[in-house]
Amino acid sequence: MTTKIGDKKEDVLLAAKLLKEGELVAFPTETVYGLGGNALDREAAKKIYAVKGRPSDNPLIVHLSKWEDVYAVAYPTAQAKALYDAFCPGPLTMILKKLPIVPDETTGGRDTVALRFPSHPIARALIEAAGLPIAAPSANVSKHVSPTSAWHVYNDLDGKIPLILEGGDSDVGIESTIVDLTGDEPTVLRPGAITAEQIKAVLGSADYYHGEIKEALAPGMKYKHYSPKVPCYLAKREKLQSACEGLKKQGIDAVVIATEQTAKSLSSAVISLGETAKDAQHRIYGALRDAEKFGAAIIEDLSDKKEYFAAMDRIKKATGGNIL
Repeated sequence: MTTKIGDKKEDVLLAAKLLKEGELVAFPTETVYGLGGNALDREAAKKIYAVKGRPSDNPLIVHLSKWEDVYAVAYPTAQAKALYDAFCPGPLTMILKKLPIVPDETTGGRDTVALRFPSHPIARALIEAAGLPIAAPSANVSKHVSPTSAWHVYNDLDGKIPLILEGGDSDVGIESTIVDLTGDEPTVLRPGAITAEQIKAVLGSADYYHGEIKEALAPGMKYKHYSPKVPCYLAKREKLQSACEGLKKQGIDAVVIATEQTAKSLSSAVISLGETAKDAQHRIYGALRDAEKFGAAIIEDLSDKKEYFAAMDRIKKATGGNIL
């Protein structure tokens, strides 16, 4: 199969046609690029898992265009409508009870469905042109770093899908916040650009999930994710230089991934995460992919800075508990 990258209106129309025929296409969103298929087609959902090499119990997020679309796939709630009005379209995913029309293959066998309304104009144009809900995880090989550009997708999925829609670099740079609205209290299962505090301000209550992760309650929870193809380690700020030198003595050419302020104090090779938490979210996946040019990556531990909570969620998953 030849994989095309396209950025024209006719490419969006072609992508919509492919989705209607049960094929997969990759498309840009404001968070990361998605690998899309018809959310109501169990065979299309199976293709998504197969192309990614993704565990079948890891739910897919269903992308919609407007609030009225919810009624076709889920049981809407007042809380969901309030969050939609406050944050959508945007980087927020809401978990609701699903309607029977949504196949188990799309939801990882769960009786709930994860819904979001992307703000990227190409994503919205594609949903409208296809006229169907689009199930889409990140458009990368499972466990690899999520893609924030069309070329990231191409590097992972060339020859596996027919079309990638080009939409520039993703603005947010990490996956959407996921909030579960099916329990007694709104619970953030995956942190993102929209915080639990912001959700609480709208709904009156909300908190991050603090329990043990034994099953994939939402995408990105159970399994190791966001990992570059080289060893990846976490290190405290004051240990970054010595950790890099230690790996160098072992013959490993390591690079440090750190904030701009920290980078200025290091003499080793550095990939900058910028000056703010928003910068870090935007740059982290590109930095992890760039780190694949080296023998290993050492990432600055930013756990002491609350505003870096979402970025640290991805960093911890990328390092898989490896600490220097």
